[in-house]
Amino acid sequence: MRTVAAHTPADWPATEEHARAVQDELRTRVVLGEQGPPPGTGRVTGVDVAYDDAHDVVAAAAVVLDAATLDVVAEATAVGRISFPYVPGLLAFREIPAVLAALDALPCPPGTVVCDGYGLAHPRRFGLASHLGVLTGLPTIGVAKNPFTFTHDEPDARRGSTSPLLDGAEEVGRAVRTRAGVKPVFVSVGHRVSLDNACAHTLALAPSYRLPETTRRADALCREALRAATPYPA
Repeated sequence: MRTVAAHTPADWPATEEHARAVQDELRTRVVLGEQGPPPGTGRVTGVDVAYDDAHDVVAAAAVVLDAATLDVVAEATAVGRISFPYVPGLLAFREIPAVLAALDALPCPPGTVVCDGYGLAHPRRFGLASHLGVLTGLPTIGVAKNPFTFTHDEPDARRGSTSPLLDGAEEVGRAVRTRAGVKPVFVSVGHRVSLDNACAHTLALAPSYRLPETTRRADALCREALRAATPYPA
């Protein structure tokens, strides 16, 4: 596994006003008219980030899986300084420089990327998955642990059941039951993937646990990288 340094670009937003302006501009580039790769084919990559705010350190991980077998194909981590203050709705600006560094350090193309977070299920319709997809051109999916500010009815208890994630009357994603009787995850389109396909990918990646294997493996790896990079456990 390769670990690299993550650097904040010189032109990276430093204020909320600048970050929101960047969101507004990049949001126009999100591609919603593609189905995306079929589940179970090619490669799929999980990305996740861990922080130590006390030491101003962020660690990102990218873990590539064979989509058919869910075996690990490659993995990389990146460690650097936190690139943006904590502001709800602007978390992508804290995470993306490190995530991009981890993706760039992979020895193979990542295929479809699954983010631990949101895509269109975001108050400004431009969460981490959409932001990352636009910057990389890759198909991206957001799979979150909670519904953020949006509403939903509980899906049926059986695995594979879904219900719309709603902002008023607008469907911004879906609650997806990955395990029977267990709290759903919240899936949204990032870039170049349809919502139906994003939900199908999520189910294919979660044969045994609530969270997709992409998220589980990337979460463990970024936490390990953070522990190695800071004086105290995260």
